[in-house]
Amino acid sequence: MRELLLGAGRAGHQAWKRLICDGSPQWSENLVTLDFNSTCNPDVVWDLNNLPLPFQDNEFDEVHAYHTLEHFGAQGDWRAFLSFFSEIWRILKPGGYFAGITPSAESVWAWADPGHTRLIMLESLVFLKQPEYQRQCGVTPMTDYRPFYQADFDIHSIQRGPNENCFILHAVKPSRYVQPGAAERSVRVA
Repeated sequence: MRELLLGAGRAGHQAWKRLICDGSPQWSENLVTLDFNSTCNPDVVWDLNNLPLPFQDNEFDEVHAYHTLEHFGAQGDWRAFLSFFSEIWRILKPGGYFAGITPSAESVWAWADPGHTRLIMLESLVFLKQPEYQRQCGVTPMTDYRPFYQADFDIHSIQRGPNENCFILHAVKPSRYVQPGAAERSVRVA
């Protein structure tokens, strides 16, 4: 088991594993910590605004980010949102998990913290699941980002709270992405 903790902060390897994906409530011995602040002594010093992440494809069983995602990117920047989740998908092993905790929109800290640049709404997670594009695009107001996002996650669990939201995503590999219009082209008769 190999795990990655994004935004590890000063707790680093002593951080509490707050979300259990499909295994132990404790970190594995193969935990890698990442933070942009070198004084926190993470295993990897990296700014999450800089993609790609410095890891190999299919390297981790689990990636965790607790109160980290709201500190990079910008509200409404769909390219940064989709690029980040594409990177997480890339570094996860097939069937791997991404566990995240973010402030809820109702939390006073959602925008009170001067370092928060965006909120990750639980409703936004639908954009990460390819079958939802097939089901909703052209039927609902959902914007079609499929040409720019081909990674794929299932939503394993969601917990909405008054101060924070928790979610676990399950990496689906290979992706179930279907190029828009491919189904129509495949059934045409000459």
